Amino acid sequence: MSTASVPDIHSTRLDPVAVPRLVDALRAEWIKLSSLRSTWWTLGATVGLGAGLTVLLCAVNADWLASGEADESPGSFITWGMMIAQICAVVLGALCVTSEYGTRTIASTIAAVPSRGTVMLAKSVLVATLMVVVGTATALLGYLGGNYFLTRAGVGMPLEGDVLRSMYGSGLFLMCIALLSVAVGFIARHTAGTITLVLAVILILGNMVMMVPGAFGDWLAKLMPGNAGQAISSPVPFNPELLSAWTGLAVLIAEVTVMLGVAWALVRRRDV
Repeated sequence: MSTASVPDIHSTRLDPVAVPRLVDALRAEWIKLSSLRSTWWTLGATVGLGAGLTVLLCAVNADWLASGEADESPGSFITWGMMIAQICAVVLGALCVTSEYGTRTIASTIAAVPSRGTVMLAKSVLVATLMVVVGTATALLGYLGGNYFLTRAGVGMPLEGDVLRSMYGSGLFLMCIALLSVAVGFIARHTAGTITLVLAVILILGNMVMMVPGAFGDWLAKLMPGNAGQAISSPVPFNPELLSAWTGLAVLIAEVTVMLGVAWALVRRRDV
């Protein structure tokens, strides 16, 4: 009687599935963001508007500032264009997030990087890095061009002290505004809605609350995101009643952190 042979069963070794790291997520986010034509248009507009308007305002007002009749300081003009460049920062922050929700490619992103926190962190780090670099470079270009006209009129400003601080401060300001847009983008998941909401808060609501009477209105105006970060990006702010440079930046960072926290809580709970 023959014995039935039992086939050898070899255990199959399964290689562990590699979990994408933050570096991998950053690389993927950069590929996606850099492949969008709108990204380069937005960055170009940041430099063009931020530096170009600063140079233009300094050229037009240089003689007036040197006349002794001016009621403004040259320091209020040397980074003036950054107030307009913040619009581009809002657009870039929104596009980095909402473009994927609009095309539904966010589902593929989450499938490739299961940790939603890693995806959110990668997008935030990428946008923050871009805006710090581009914002600082834009402020420097505006300073070089604008200060040429101010120097010719005899009211030039050396690149030191508050002027130097306003250069990298402009990069930090645009970084915070862009991250605020990233947070709202994850919350709203809609490009037009995100851009409209953030611009309304920093440009319209920030000015409207100044009309609220009393100490409450004064402090409310100081704490609005667009107003809080204004002093860090200018040697001499147009509105001297705003928070000081570093205090205002700290308030803005706190507000952005809260919004990112709200966005993170919603991203974890929502379906893609």
